Amino acid sequence: MADDLFSAAVADRLAQRGPLAARIRPSSLDDVVGQQHLLGPGKPLRTLIEADRLSSVILWGPPGTGKTTLAQLIAHTTSRSFVQLSAVSASVKDVREAAAAADDRLGQLGRGTILFLDEVHRFNKAQQDALLPSVESGLLTLIGATTENPYFEVNPPLLSRSTLFRLEPLDEDALHRLLRRGLEAEGATADAAAVDLLAVRSAGDGRNALTSLEVAVALAGAGPRDGEQPRVTIEHAEAALGTKAIRYGRDDHYDVISAFIKSIRGGDPDAGLYWLARMLEAGEDARFIARRMVILASEDVGMADPMALVVADAAARALEFVGLPEAQLNLAEAVVYLATAPKSNRVALGIWQARDDVRKEGGGEVPLHLRDAHYRGAAKLGHGAGYAYPHDDPDGWVDQRYLPAELEGRTYYDPSLHGKEGRIADELRERRRRPGKDDEDDKDDAEGVREP
Repeated sequence: MADDLFSAAVADRLAQRGPLAARIRPSSLDDVVGQQHLLGPGKPLRTLIEADRLSSVILWGPPGTGKTTLAQLIAHTTSRSFVQLSAVSASVKDVREAAAAADDRLGQLGRGTILFLDEVHRFNKAQQDALLPSVESGLLTLIGATTENPYFEVNPPLLSRSTLFRLEPLDEDALHRLLRRGLEAEGATADAAAVDLLAVRSAGDGRNALTSLEVAVALAGAGPRDGEQPRVTIEHAEAALGTKAIRYGRDDHYDVISAFIKSIRGGDPDAGLYWLARMLEAGEDARFIARRMVILASEDVGMADPMALVVADAAARALEFVGLPEAQLNLAEAVVYLATAPKSNRVALGIWQARDDVRKEGGGEVPLHLRDAHYRGAAKLGHGAGYAYPHDDPDGWVDQRYLPAELEGRTYYDPSLHGKEGRIADELRERRRRPGKDDEDDKDDAEGVREP
């Protein structure tokens, strides 16, 4: 009992003196900011927590998204014992001791045990293997928190026995709510521009936002006379962040991304890099930037350099795997590649025109020779009759109709002469010059038709 009272006193003093993020940590699920896809009414993680039926889980997300907060909320709501270890300092011995204590607790008190393992990716294979039997038997319910991709960092057997919940970076609305809560706890106020800057520059990290706010409030408190309420200004926020504010409102979001896309489309890698830097410095969502480059790779580069899509997609995946700030290198490489690649929008024009025709013309009939001929009775309906199998032709191509009759002769893809698309243009021109094969050569018996 004495130990419990001492621990409670220590926790109370830490709550009063600790960092702002720790002092305003939510005491209920309703107080959690963000992660509504997991914690909203009826959502999976909330349902499991409230019913105290949580099985082993891995909480995966960037720093400051609420992994430790969720674990501590679970500790306050569960009827099971809650044990916390940090993979940074814990050893195999600590894991075995936790398992032994859980075994005693279950035998003597009939109470299960939840083990919260922070930074679970720091555990090596041997340490994770030591944990596996207790998780597998249900002796320990594991809550593992990690900022790294668990598919790379957590042993497959352990991962397969856990439910993976992915936490997303906090959006600006969530960060604004969090900062207002922090201001109330600090007994301070702030200019709207200061709150906006702190929210944008925190890049979805709630803990970082509150830490910066705490510094800004301390700076603001140095000026007022005794008894005055500190007011955080844009200058205090800039000083706390160690950076000057970059004007980047709603209009700037659209204007800068427009300039970025048009610079790459226009083949200017220097301008592309500048606008990329401008967005990153302003705290723009890097995933939004990556998505725009993936779109541009097909819309503006297209078949002039098909590798452009591969490069843009690789940069987007690297961003998820590496994260900022290092992923700025991957994004920059993609910008330079896309800007210097030959350009063609013919693929984009093709799909836009095709969809326009579909909307205007409706669904044309599939030509008989292209219809499915695999099922019994299809031949009697004439399905597949006359289909010429391109692989049987020495050139690997045959002259036959693939479009509905209403659209025969319509051209959607008209390749440019730029980059690799120039060779495609030559090939298609050559095909269109070739005389059609004699009808008798093109036709096959319905029973002898081959299909890929």
